[in-house]
Amino acid sequence: MSSRSAVAPVALAVGVLVIAMVSYQCGASLAKHLFPQVGAQGATAYRLGLSALILLLWRRPWRRLGSQRDWRSLWGYGLSIGAMNLVFYMSLRTIPLGIAVALEFTGPLALALFGSRRLIDFVWIALVIAGLALLLPLHAQAQALDPVGVMYALAAGVGWALYIVLGKKAGAAYGGDAVTLGTSIGALLAIPFGAAHAGSALLSPALLPYALGVAVLSSALPYTLEMIALTRLPARTFSTLLSLEPAVAAMAGVALLGERLTLLQWLAIVAIIVAAAGTALSVQRPAPSVN
Repeated sequence: MSSRSAVAPVALAVGVLVIAMVSYQCGASLAKHLFPQVGAQGATAYRLGLSALILLLWRRPWRRLGSQRDWRSLWGYGLSIGAMNLVFYMSLRTIPLGIAVALEFTGPLALALFGSRRLIDFVWIALVIAGLALLLPLHAQAQALDPVGVMYALAAGVGWALYIVLGKKAGAAYGGDAVTLGTSIGALLAIPFGAAHAGSALLSPALLPYALGVAVLSSALPYTLEMIALTRLPARTFSTLLSLEPAVAAMAGVALLGERLTLLQWLAIVAIIVAAAGTALSVQRPAPSVN
């Protein structure tokens, strides 16, 4: 096999993963435009409800459901999807997209660094703490950042960590149908909040194209592209590239929402990105077994 043919699948995987990240943040930007009409709760209901409908029609998971299944992990996974998306969109009401994603990213980072004992891991922890210190409204220059929005974003980080832990268990039990079933459970959590907040506005035909755009850009398309990347990239490379998410979110916020970040906020986002990339790159491989 030539070097060019060997590089092509990796280049494809990197390309689709970057497109997935851009798609996800464009979907979040589009959802934020729906907030004046249906609120963050309504936008979450649109995203998960329509995503679940699309995935159910596409995957038809009921054809493969058996009696011996891990229902507790599936429901935990699905509820974590619903809660994570709801509080994340709630955070976007008052804080910029890039900052919300950077704060949310602390959940997976904390999970990756949990139980760390090596010196290099404490370097990444220190970078995360430095980034949070620059972002959180603890000093005069950060008082413009809404503390309630910050708390919602950090809660989304907790949801993301639970999503990872429970998603592994659900994926092992349900395979490719786990995302479809989990998204459907998440929709069951989100839709009542959206209906209670927005009422009949959710049924407005004028909003349906935007709602479909949010569902496709935020869930259906990026989840599909991420699966393509996962099957072609090593896990460490995938995780390293995923650490670019806060930067992509910040740029989407600037380009699509007219958001502006201070120099300190940009530095904070960079610190969290470096910590995420460093954590992924310094993961210890398991030692080879000796026969």
